[in-house]
Amino acid sequence: MQISLLCCGLLGLVASTASTPAASGCGSAEPTCGARFQGDVMIGLLMPCHSKIENLHHRLRPEMFPCTDFDLVAFMRSLAVIHMIEEINASGFLPGLSLGYVMCDTCADATMALQNVEYMLAVNNSRQVMCDYTDFRPAVKAVLGARYSEVSIAVARLLSIFMIPQLSSTSSSPSLSDILRFPSFMRTVPSDTHQTKALTKLMAHFNWDWVGVVYGDDDYGKAAFRSFLRDAEEIGVCLAYQEMIPHYLDHKTSIRRIRQVVRQISSSNAQVVLLILKSELVGAIFKEMIREGTSRTWIASDIWSLSGPLAHMEGISQVGDIFGFSFVTRKSEAFDDYLKNLRPTPGGYNHFIEKYKNLRFNCTPECGTDDPPSYCPTSDLLNIKSPHACDYTNAQDGNDDFLTTAVDSSGSHNERMAVSAVAHALKELLRCNDSSCPGEINFPPWKLLEILKNISFNFENQTYSFNEYGDFVSGYDLIFWEKNGDHRSFEKLGSYNASNGQIQLDMNKINWSSTFNDSIPKSKCSESCGPGTVKKFSEVSCCYNCTPCMPGTFSDAWDLLDCESCSNGTWSLGNSSYCEPVREVYLRWSEPYPIALVASAGFGMLLLLVIFIIFLVYRESPPMKRAEVRLSCVMMFGIAVSFGSVICFIGYPNVHLCRARQVMYAMGFTLCISCVLVKAFRTFLAFLPFSQQIYRGLNKLYKPPIIVSVVTLLQGVICTLWLIFDSPCINEDTHSRRSLEIIIQCNVGLTFIGFGIMLSYIALLALVGFVLAFKGRKVPQQFSETGYIIFSMLMYLFVWVCFIPVYILKTGQEAYVQASAILVSSYGIIFCHFLPKCYEALWELKGDTLEIILKKWHVTNNRTLDENPQSHSSYNTPCQGVVSHETHPTQFQSSLTSSESSGVLSLGSPTGSEVVILAESKSIFSDQPLKMLWTKQMVRRRFRSISF
Repeated sequence: MQISLLCCGLLGLVASTASTPAASGCGSAEPTCGARFQGDVMIGLLMPCHSKIENLHHRLRPEMFPCTDFDLVAFMRSLAVIHMIEEINASGFLPGLSLGYVMCDTCADATMALQNVEYMLAVNNSRQVMCDYTDFRPAVKAVLGARYSEVSIAVARLLSIFMIPQLSSTSSSPSLSDILRFPSFMRTVPSDTHQTKALTKLMAHFNWDWVGVVYGDDDYGKAAFRSFLRDAEEIGVCLAYQEMIPHYLDHKTSIRRIRQVVRQISSSNAQVVLLILKSELVGAIFKEMIREGTSRTWIASDIWSLSGPLAHMEGISQVGDIFGFSFVTRKSEAFDDYLKNLRPTPGGYNHFIEKYKNLRFNCTPECGTDDPPSYCPTSDLLNIKSPHACDYTNAQDGNDDFLTTAVDSSGSHNERMAVSAVAHALKELLRCNDSSCPGEINFPPWKLLEILKNISFNFENQTYSFNEYGDFVSGYDLIFWEKNGDHRSFEKLGSYNASNGQIQLDMNKINWSSTFNDSIPKSKCSESCGPGTVKKFSEVSCCYNCTPCMPGTFSDAWDLLDCESCSNGTWSLGNSSYCEPVREVYLRWSEPYPIALVASAGFGMLLLLVIFIIFLVYRESPPMKRAEVRLSCVMMFGIAVSFGSVICFIGYPNVHLCRARQVMYAMGFTLCISCVLVKAFRTFLAFLPFSQQIYRGLNKLYKPPIIVSVVTLLQGVICTLWLIFDSPCINEDTHSRRSLEIIIQCNVGLTFIGFGIMLSYIALLALVGFVLAFKGRKVPQQFSETGYIIFSMLMYLFVWVCFIPVYILKTGQEAYVQASAILVSSYGIIFCHFLPKCYEALWELKGDTLEIILKKWHVTNNRTLDENPQSHSSYNTPCQGVVSHETHPTQFQSSLTSSESSGVLSLGSPTGSEVVILAESKSIFSDQPLKMLWTKQMVRRRFRSISF
């Protein structure tokens, strides 16, 4: 109780100090609340017939507000409310009841609007202060307005104290949907949360994801901007810049700030600009843009999307294309007729109509001077005639259709709907029937608010109601500012349905002025990413790089964020927009290269068969004897096995073929190389000089069957261990990232150890054979094959040294590489070892006879010994045969006896001694190399041995 008494005392003190007659300043020539009609139920109108207050930033005392700049659009909307009230009264919608109104000019300022509200709620020029306003019964039962959200927010806070219903037809700030802060506020338009969704949907429709935003420093601009940020982030629209300018244009810093914003707009690469501003600020920006000669694509918020003065400003056709969303509009012919014949309501007054007519017909003296005050509108707007040309007849009668052409009267649809909502609520509250309304007329305003929140009414054949937040959820019209000479006209392109979030527009109605070829302007931070690429974003979500999809993934549309994986059985290369069926790749029997491999291997086997036949037929010929037929036949068998391994590379791989190809090649070629090694070792022992002791030791090692068997068996052990511990198998990593193929191939095991040891072993044998042959390179070719061995081993080593890097680098083509290397190395053996012997045998090219060879050898030895008279040692060659230097060459020929069958050659000696030359045994398994056996009578003088 004490708290209540204290509250009442404080409020009374405030009332006693602040309850000066609110209308005391309104009795002047231009009263603030300048229109009134007394009715049974009064409705308050808060409309900004003037757009600003002069020198507001210099205001220091609580004096009157000097309003300037008559606002035709707001004036037209106020007339729509008045006209609707007159129509309801005339129609008898409320039988026996009349609606009255009091209209106050807010001058687009919240403080001025609060002063107007105080005037409306005053009783006998004062307002009674109470602790409980439940039974507060002011004359004004509802307030319509204000136009701007900032003003509505201030008024709503005050009216919420008394729970007086406030209906706005233009204030769309999302903040006003807060029923805790503004419980008595309602509106016949959607919240800006829907408008910003519509704005982002429009930008997304034209692929504009890089835009600039300029908003005002007021509650409407800030709240709408925050809502736009949330929606833009969800739909992928980014801000190139965001600029805020003072909402009061007369401020000393406003013009400077506007020029800074215009420079930002001009310098940015964003071609689309969203302006959440009052029309006066938009006009100031457009003037600067026209002065700089810069155009952009503009998007208007509802507050200026249907601004007639902007559409008729000078140079408006140069600023670029303009889109905007407006609240749902609808023409009313009755209202247009009313605008053509403006008169105050009979029984009331309207000083705003008088002010308009005076301005319209140049009956305001100061506006007709050469230097009119700032509040006078431009001649383009009101068609002011020359000074001293006032038409008092029209000024009094109002017979003029200028308002219907200068402003779009369809924008007043929501004002008329607000009046209809109040009328339907009153009809329910007052229990009106066809003849009367028996309810109490002087009711507390909160009762009307209670009914308004739940009412559903019909207006112009459509049903409307408020949602739980006191908002209408209807939608928006999409407006395009079409060029009309030097001005712009409003063309409806489509609509946005706030209920389902769908936008519809007719593209055929758009005539783009900012592009030369009538194409849609582009406003993107980065170019679109085509199919096959995806966006890789940088710090700004709309600025990105186009990254190609990895192999095995694809993107089939523009501007995707992620690549999709190919389904089973399909694959894609990098930067692909679709997947294709994968082709299995292996050495098919029907393909050209495998056919060439098989043909080469088959031809090699056929060639070996022909060579084998030639060797058998000419086995007794000297070339064949020197080539060792049986040893050569073993080599042919090894080469044939190698050719056979090539066949295992062809066809669909399986684990058995994978193992067989490697083992066949390893064993076959090792067998061949072991025979070559025996030949090289034989020559090494037969013709190189060694001491008797070394010779006997090396001679014990010369066991051809054992050498061939041991060398080949050791390779077999290597292959066995390889198959046990790291066996070749089918490659599981089948996708090739550079082709749409599944490469089915054999690998050589999980590691290359077994494969590497196998090849290294063969290479080691070839290297040893090469070294032995190279040591005996000066031996006459008739006694050895050192030249062929050297060349064949060099060819093998070269092929397989080249094979290693190619095998590693040619991923997916290992089978081709290895099969080719086997063929080349096998043919190298054939061409170096077999074909020359066949040629000699077929053409009977026996070369020098043995006696000629020995004669050349003797002559060479004599020359060497003559040059070295101090040498007295005998030829201690591995052959154990030395020819005396005293023997004359002619004596070899005269005393030569031959026994071809036994392979023993006897040579006569001048001393009666006999030299016996024993040819190599015909068996490949002979334990002795080629020998020259001395006679029992040895030459006393022993000369130092000289190797051929």
